[in-house]
Amino acid sequence: VQLQVSGGGLVQAGGSLRLSCAASGHIFSSYAVGWFRQAPGKEREFVAGINWSGLSTRYLDSVKGRFTISKDNTKNTVHMQMNSLKPEDTAVYYCGLDWGYGLSTDDRRYDYWGQGTQVTVSS
Repeated sequence: VQLQVSGGGLVQAGGSLRLSCAASGHIFSSYAVGWFRQAPGKEREFVAGINWSGLSTRYLDSVKGRFTISKDNTKNTVHMQMNSLKPEDTAVYYCGLDWGYGLSTDDRRYDYWGQGTQVTVSS
C-alpha cells in the first residue's frame, strides 16, 4: 500500500488549500484515513479523520468549521479542504491509513503513511 500526498504550498492568511491523499496497492474501500500535522518543535497532532464509508468524520477543535475531510472510494482518494487558513496552521501535513474503524487521534493506530507536504500560511 502506498499513499501519495499532494496539495501543500504557501498561502496568505485567510486563503485556502486542498490536500489530497491517494492510496494505491491492494486495497479496497474499507479503510479509514487520518490527517496529522507537525509544526517545528512540536509533536505530531491529529487534524481530521474519516471512516471507511466516508460517513463519519472527526476534527481537531481548532480546525472545525474551516477544514473539511472527504473520501472518494471510487478513486481511493481522501481530500482535506482547508479554508480560512491561519499562520498557526503552518506545518508538515501527513495522511495515514487505518485498517480499523478509524477516527483515532493516536498516530500509532495507523498502518501506512504518506510523505509529508508542507503547508505554510503567511500573516
